[in-house]
Amino acid sequence: MEIIYEFVQKIDASEVADVFKKSGITRPVDDLDRIQRMVDNADIIVTARNNGQLVGITRAITDYSYCCYLSDLAVDAEYQRIGIGKELVRIVQEKLGEEVTLLLVAAPNAIEYYPRIGFEKLDKAFSIRRKR
Repeated sequence: MEIIYEFVQKIDASEVADVFKKSGITRPVDDLDRIQRMVDNADIIVTARNNGQLVGITRAITDYSYCCYLSDLAVDAEYQRIGIGKELVRIVQEKLGEEVTLLLVAAPNAIEYYPRIGFEKLDKAFSIRRKR
């Protein structure tokens, strides 16, 4: 198996929704218009493919100077635990450089994962939740 990682500017919502479903991440996968807007408005998208099939994706919003919000990190469950998520994050960090803090909100079932790939757990975050 050879996983190919690539920065992309455009990607089809149905392909993204499919990997979201297969990863277990909670996203509005039945609203393809919304998924398309999510990827169209991202600053950074890195994909992971096996024989052309999308098996992982990360999507980020950043100013490239101070902070970056990693809004999605999803890997097809069949491809988890082989380092794809860690590599997607490494690629984003490499692009951002040393001046940019990478932030994310972890799903409850991923709380233990992120410290293993270099994230520090924080306790001072706040949010105003979306209504839908």
